Amino acid sequence: MLSVVVGGFFGDEGKGKVVAYLALNDEVNAAVRVGSVNAGHTVIWGGKEFKLRIVPSAFVNGGCKLYIGAGSLVRLDVFFREVTTLGVAGRVFVDRNAGIIEDKHVETEAGDEYLRNSIGSTLQGVGAAMVDRVMRRLKLAKDFPELSTYLVDLVDELWRILNSGGNVLIEGTQGTYLSLYHGTYPYVTSRDTTASGILSEVGLGPKHVDEVILVFKSYVTRVGSGPLPGELPLEEVINRGWLERASVTGRMRRAAPFDYDLAKRAVILNSATQAALTCLDKVFPSSARVREWGKLPPEAKRWVEDLEDVIGIPVTLIGTGDDVTHMIDRRKDLGVTK
Repeated sequence: MLSVVVGGFFGDEGKGKVVAYLALNDEVNAAVRVGSVNAGHTVIWGGKEFKLRIVPSAFVNGGCKLYIGAGSLVRLDVFFREVTTLGVAGRVFVDRNAGIIEDKHVETEAGDEYLRNSIGSTLQGVGAAMVDRVMRRLKLAKDFPELSTYLVDLVDELWRILNSGGNVLIEGTQGTYLSLYHGTYPYVTSRDTTASGILSEVGLGPKHVDEVILVFKSYVTRVGSGPLPGELPLEEVINRGWLERASVTGRMRRAAPFDYDLAKRAVILNSATQAALTCLDKVFPSSARVREWGKLPPEAKRWVEDLEDVIGIPVTLIGTGDDVTHMIDRRKDLGVTK
């Protein structure tokens, strides 16, 4: 079984938490992460907070193999630091064709005033490395001897796992509306962040996919420049308890109420089969840390059911707190296969 986890808005929806939950509660044999170091996924588990920029959030499952896709762009210092910090050496692997971000790419972006001031780039060298890749100048993972023990042909690896009846989980990056093609251009990232683009970076086609899980936060946040419909003034964001900072840059996230139009379009763009909702407790405080659907306050249940009617797919997972375990899992009740 192959499942793809995708961000439904502008990133920061809680994909890391959802992936970690699935890894702990389903029989996940392999997890793949795409994207690059400009996106951080936060996992709070066992009383600890982990901020991951390269390694899949499924690291919490000690029996799960971890992979980085061919379309990814890797900074070696970040990769080796996470491998050491998380203790995942021996079960984390990199596709031999993954791109490598070098210091020169970071320096190029740091000197670009347009990226720095107008677009609000994270300045991690991702865009500059992507340019080199398009021009066929970028060095790949297979060009670096220090990665030799980590290299694999990811397509072969995943094909063997899927053919043997295994379960594969793919962790997307950023969010639908940061897609280079389908987002709020030019205020977008340097890749396609929809399910189709994610699959392309891994090396699998759409026929392999069983589930596309679209992750929405219960309100919308965005870092940096670009349109944000319904954006609230900072004072109101603080009053609602929605003030957040980006995990990579530390910049404050702008915030707005849940956008149903964006959500409906994201379902179409990703061919989503189910939705995961996070931070319900930030909109309905009495739902904090609830783990059963029947124990949610009536107004929260109505809101979720209304959302399902609007987007046309079931909301199967509902995050009600910071920890990975603060999750309502409705899949069995809704007849959705794990």
